[in-house]
Amino acid sequence: MLCLGSKAAKKQKQGKLSKAEKKRLQKEEEEKRLQEEERREDELTELRHLLEDNHSAVTKWKADSWEKAQWDRYMCCDGTPDPREQREINTYISLWRDNPEVNITPVLEQCDHTLQLIEELEGWLYDVREPAEGDKYQETLLSLQEMISSKLLLATEEILKNACKHSETEMSNMQTVVKDSNITLCLWANLKKNIYFEEAGIGFELSKQLAVSSIAVRILHTRYDHLSWLAGIPPLSARSATRRSMASITTAANPTTTNPEGEEEVRAGSESSLRHQAAQEEAQSIHGSEGRKVRWKNGMLGWVPEIGAISSLFNFQVADTYCSFEQRLVTDSGVSVQVVDLQQYTPLGGVFYWDVFHLPPQAHSIHDWEIRQILHTRLQEFAYPMKQSKVQGSASSITEDLTCPPVGVSVTLPDFVLFSETPQVARWDAQWRMDGITDFNYEASEAKVSFKMDSFHVFVLMQDTYVNLPFQSWELRPLGQDAALFTVNAALIDLTITIQGNQCMLQSEQDKGLSHLQGKWMGGPALQRAMVNAGINIFVNEYTDKYVSTCGKDPLTEHAAYEQMALLSSACAFSWSQWNAKCGAEHLVMQVCEHHGPSPVPKDSWSLYLLGAQRNQKLEITEKSEAFSPDLYPESEFHSTFIHMLQDDMSTDGTARARNSHYLFVDTVQSLLCATRPLMYS
Repeated sequence: MLCLGSKAAKKQKQGKLSKAEKKRLQKEEEEKRLQEEERREDELTELRHLLEDNHSAVTKWKADSWEKAQWDRYMCCDGTPDPREQREINTYISLWRDNPEVNITPVLEQCDHTLQLIEELEGWLYDVREPAEGDKYQETLLSLQEMISSKLLLATEEILKNACKHSETEMSNMQTVVKDSNITLCLWANLKKNIYFEEAGIGFELSKQLAVSSIAVRILHTRYDHLSWLAGIPPLSARSATRRSMASITTAANPTTTNPEGEEEVRAGSESSLRHQAAQEEAQSIHGSEGRKVRWKNGMLGWVPEIGAISSLFNFQVADTYCSFEQRLVTDSGVSVQVVDLQQYTPLGGVFYWDVFHLPPQAHSIHDWEIRQILHTRLQEFAYPMKQSKVQGSASSITEDLTCPPVGVSVTLPDFVLFSETPQVARWDAQWRMDGITDFNYEASEAKVSFKMDSFHVFVLMQDTYVNLPFQSWELRPLGQDAALFTVNAALIDLTITIQGNQCMLQSEQDKGLSHLQGKWMGGPALQRAMVNAGINIFVNEYTDKYVSTCGKDPLTEHAAYEQMALLSSACAFSWSQWNAKCGAEHLVMQVCEHHGPSPVPKDSWSLYLLGAQRNQKLEITEKSEAFSPDLYPESEFHSTFIHMLQDDMSTDGTARARNSHYLFVDTVQSLLCATRPLMYS
């Protein structure tokens, strides 16, 4: 270890020394250097063994869990198809497609069952190991999603065929709401101009042309989002299937939005973006100090170093060529469009399918007979803006758009998500777009948005993905053996995540939109997905630094810090420091102290530590010092690892608690730190 003292005093003293004494001192310094190198090697070896032992135990546990899940699914005998087995799922889809049942209640039950299969398949897809297997799963997902859309359309048609039976005589209209846990279906038919579905918190306003037409309006609100990922880039072998299913789903929801030229433009953009993405990933590769290549990649738990070739195939990313939120693209027709950047903005609260149809012929009762005109076509979309034919000569005619005002809609914000700022609205046209939306109004007191569009479109509410970044402060403190509390004071919300073993629980004073998450234990990946879906995104990915200011830290040093913090999190508390932003990119600074029990950490217990790639040290300054200084704390030493640095001041009991931490607890804490990266985004 290096000894403390004034360099000037040493030089002055050495000037009075004899040659023999100087030689003796040089020898002593060399011996100390060799001892330091030997100690460094011992510390690094001990840390490496700790990390490898934990990693091996976690890897084995995950492999065993995977095999058990595979076996449990194989032994499942409740008649539910295995969505991974192509024969079983094809049979399931064929039987449902041929099933003539169109009544809304059994259709919703079957949709709910299919959504469970989709969720199960998505879980398998996150862990898929073979690209061909991933492609197969994606095609199955598209087929199941298409079936849900198709069956809901048939159920809608069946209700509208009997609109007269559900009409209000005084108003000569039909208005009905059908809902379950995942879907809310609002239908209106006939004459009334301003409509509001109080039960669903949804309303719309029609133009005079529509108010006097024989039409039916549908607003289908799905809690799930089966569209956003279609704007991303699937694997090359699945792109043709994606385009086919995209056309089917879009036709069911809004069949007036595609053109061949636009499709070719999107396809070219996707291929260009694939090449760009590959170049980006290569540029993000970082060479470690020992020459091994470490790549930071966005996984299910956040940013972790890639240890092998396995990566998620189900990566919902948007083509860089056309994803900028502010970017305006000009199509061949000269129309300017505004495409949403799905890296910067996140759809929240599900999707609203807003359609207008020709009202099907109604049944007429004559004596004991019911007479209905039978059409050879299914439910037909009503074209809006409306068109009219003009005679031009004796042999031809042309059509032109009538002057049709925009149609208005109002939506109460879903109660299962939290909007921390004014929502954005986007409409679907093979991508989420912002153009064509006018007269937007947000009533915060009523949690309601209203706006107008030039036609009937699928639309969604969106929020800035990184609205809660960077953090104002953070703290990780132990609650006992294999238990800790992670507190984050984000930009617009304060929250805590309690960690017990490999389970996590969210708590926040903000209850609106989070009641279904508060106080519920779940695995780390499940909690992360649930928080993002609820609008509470405190997690980062490979794009975050494009939109959020950072401290610009070395990723290897940062990741090493998270690994060692996790190892000590049963016995030590860690907290944000203002000096972390002022110590340079090669170093990290945080407050640390040993802490036992669930009580808060006393304010005078904290000490500051400086972490680097080669050395770690305790600092002399405090959080209240006037300026940053790297001076070493008196009578302390440098260490090669963070855990050995802290163990110098830890009690025997604290060291034992840290060394006895369960590998699943350590992995859960490390994953949470890597997912939020508080040393980088605070």
